[in-house]
Amino acid sequence: MRNPLSSKVTPIKPSGIRKFFDIVSEMDDAISLGVGEPDFDTPWHIREEGIYSLERGKTFYTSNSGLKELKEEVCAYLSRRFNLEYDFRNEVFITVGGSEAIDLALRSMLDEGDEVLLPQPSYVSYEPCITLADGVPVIIELQEKDEFKLTKEQLLEAITPKTKILIMPFPNNPTGAIMTREELKDIAEVCVEKDLYVISDEIYSELTYSGNHVSIASLPGMRERTIVINGFSKSYAMTGWRLGYACGPEVIIEQMLKIHQFAIMCAPTTSQYAAVEALKNGDADVEKMRIAYNQRRNYLMKEFKDMGLDCFEPFGAFYVFPSIKKFGMTSDEFATRLLKQEKLAVVPGTAFGDCGEGFLRISYAYSMDDLKKALQCLRHFIETITEKDA
Repeated sequence: MRNPLSSKVTPIKPSGIRKFFDIVSEMDDAISLGVGEPDFDTPWHIREEGIYSLERGKTFYTSNSGLKELKEEVCAYLSRRFNLEYDFRNEVFITVGGSEAIDLALRSMLDEGDEVLLPQPSYVSYEPCITLADGVPVIIELQEKDEFKLTKEQLLEAITPKTKILIMPFPNNPTGAIMTREELKDIAEVCVEKDLYVISDEIYSELTYSGNHVSIASLPGMRERTIVINGFSKSYAMTGWRLGYACGPEVIIEQMLKIHQFAIMCAPTTSQYAAVEALKNGDADVEKMRIAYNQRRNYLMKEFKDMGLDCFEPFGAFYVFPSIKKFGMTSDEFATRLLKQEKLAVVPGTAFGDCGEGFLRISYAYSMDDLKKALQCLRHFIETITEKDA
């Protein structure tokens, strides 16, 4: 028989996150700090609107680009929160989560051999999506000394005549790093000068703890060369509703929507009605969750300091990225031993790129009770391995 598989797909490695959670699923009493999913329920008034839409029989396809009312609310939200202005008719469409938007943007914009600059550590889907779109991922290794921010010097060094797109993964998963307005200005100037397009993944834009998020699309010269991707999973605790959106120049959005039409048809109708309610009346819910996450973030940073675990202070998303280099183990070894000895699951930094070696991703999208139990396990593990080395 001929080989039934694609030579483009088979070399792609499975997600490095899944390994540990497949093990956890078979362990009794294991604690996980690995999943990037809010522990909050979707606020009741948002769920209620989804239920009401079902009760009214609103179970039809929406237009391919999404409900008109939802697109209008997306535009109003982006305008009031991030000073971004879009036309709901042809510059916005609703996707099945932010992940679909990432995939569609890359497939719509890349020709074979085009290079995409990818800062890492970063979300696990970017690199495979670039490869599947026939692009060439060019990794920019972010540095702990820079608080895992992208610098102008790193960007300039990575650009070649084949470079077409820069992915901006801020606020960052897994590091929690953010970019300030001044830092983004440096990046924007290079993008304009070198004629680069940007895919800005802003799914954690509401979860920042040192001032409001700044979108690179709001800076001079950037709106016409940026696709902004956002969604409802993180800010509104709506992961299972599978809803996101993409905004950008009509010439790009039109092609993204064309693929969406043939591959997806439309995002879930019930989710779209619920999302209208989220954008209209969900600001207080977002603020409540952000305050809770910030308390947890502060708690983890204090505990890490007390147990001698090095960690730069992150100001975005709901992750910390502590260094375990001084313990003489790889990230995978540390995480595996921690899971076996203490039944505590975290994610090796290498799941987010080779430059994540020596780090762990720990999510604080968990209750304080769970975090306290988990940190007791981590403290005991560190004490154990430190005593063995003494």
